[in-house]
Amino acid sequence: MEQGFVYLVGAGPGDYGLISIKAIECIKEADTIVYDRLADDCLLEHARPDVELVYVGKAASDHTMRQEDINQLLVDKAREHKTVVRLKGGDPFVFGRGGEEALTLLAHNIPFEVVPGITSAISVPAYAGIPVTHRGLATSFAVITGHEDPTKAESTIQWDKLATAVDTLVFLMGVENLPYITGKLMEHGRPADTPAAVIRWGTKPEQQVLVTNVGQAAQAVAARGLKPPAIFIVGQVVALRDKLAWFDNKLLFGKKVLVTRAREQASVLTAGLAKLGACCMEAPAIKIVPPESYGPLDEAIARLKEYDWLIFTSVNGVEHFFRRLAAAGLDTRAIAAKIAAIGSPTANLLRNYGIRADIVPAEFRAEGVVEAIGPYIKPGVKVLIPRALVARDILPVKLAEQGAVVNVVPAYRTLTADTDGQELAAKLNQGEIELVTFTSSSTVTNLLSLLGPAGAGLVAKAKVACIGPITAGTCLANGITPDVIAEEYTIKGLIAAITAMYREE
Repeated sequence: MEQGFVYLVGAGPGDYGLISIKAIECIKEADTIVYDRLADDCLLEHARPDVELVYVGKAASDHTMRQEDINQLLVDKAREHKTVVRLKGGDPFVFGRGGEEALTLLAHNIPFEVVPGITSAISVPAYAGIPVTHRGLATSFAVITGHEDPTKAESTIQWDKLATAVDTLVFLMGVENLPYITGKLMEHGRPADTPAAVIRWGTKPEQQVLVTNVGQAAQAVAARGLKPPAIFIVGQVVALRDKLAWFDNKLLFGKKVLVTRAREQASVLTAGLAKLGACCMEAPAIKIVPPESYGPLDEAIARLKEYDWLIFTSVNGVEHFFRRLAAAGLDTRAIAAKIAAIGSPTANLLRNYGIRADIVPAEFRAEGVVEAIGPYIKPGVKVLIPRALVARDILPVKLAEQGAVVNVVPAYRTLTADTDGQELAAKLNQGEIELVTFTSSSTVTNLLSLLGPAGAGLVAKAKVACIGPITAGTCLANGITPDVIAEEYTIKGLIAAITAMYREE
């Protein structure tokens, strides 16, 4: 067996998009990932299903595991011949104690690599509209720890030189020591009215920015109740925030949105809303699983050439159909039927299999399919519909009324997800969720199942956005009045409808 290996990987400042391609490759390769709280959980979704995850905390003054124990853990896991990723917020070598970990690995003859990350020292100010250097204002900047090694007898920061020699000062992990830091700066010549800012959870939708000055910073932070993780930046460049702020000016900035779509499909909606500044909480109300038996679908595939039409009513139906087609040793050449897709996302996925749908209705729901395919349906026409086990029956019923021989086979099931309903109920009850999104009727019914008897009342505490009228109808049937209904029944249309709602406000 090959020798173990350790990657010391920088996860970036918080926004999970600010991570390198190489870092993602390491995460995908890892047998074990040792991570801290500043590494976004979304990054772990790139890991293998069988990966071992070890959380080591590393919050200020509240370490789940001591650094010495983390060092030894990396050695132990590598000695098990594992590929280990030590996933650290920011950059491993910028106050990340990556050097200590590397030296420990070296002492035990464990091979390692360092994968740099974007440090919060430059990225967090950038997301707040504050450049650390700017022509005419700042030609130098320094990054300083705001939390020195407590075992040192005295500070090694040369305050007398630092205070006035560098234009922009960025203190990491310094919020709890602000009285001391600002006191030292003023003692050694930094004017009390020098612009300063404290930025908490920088680069994330939860970002908070407090603009102040050196003399008032400690008092202002205490009054505001700002806690770590945060950085403290000092210098004339802070004044540029008034003009350059861009991240927290986004339309949905900081709005907490509940995404109830199945986890494997939630990323598109989450990414679209996050791009507008929303803070998305993925709490799937549903999960997509295989049917109890693939027998009916496999039998239909074995007789595929008998069908005149193949109708797909969702991307899930497409994925599961082609999975079973491949399992039967077949490919798209086995399909002789004409094909209808309920909407553009389903049609787009079909193109990935080299198929262009013959019919894509203008209205993305069953009624639209019935109207579009109606002229082609004659008595005796055979139609195959691979779909969810539980779904609306209007499509097969209407086609059968026109004389079609319709075979509906379960390609997948939609079940209630393993989401913590009590935690979700508490967040809704406390007003921590501002918008709930529903992308299908099953997300409505299953979310209410997760929340319990008071579900409808809890959802009503937030705004509600539905992907289309069918989903909206399910909401209304359960006592929930939607605030917005997408005119185009797609994720893109839902995002557009949410955007329009908030723009009007």
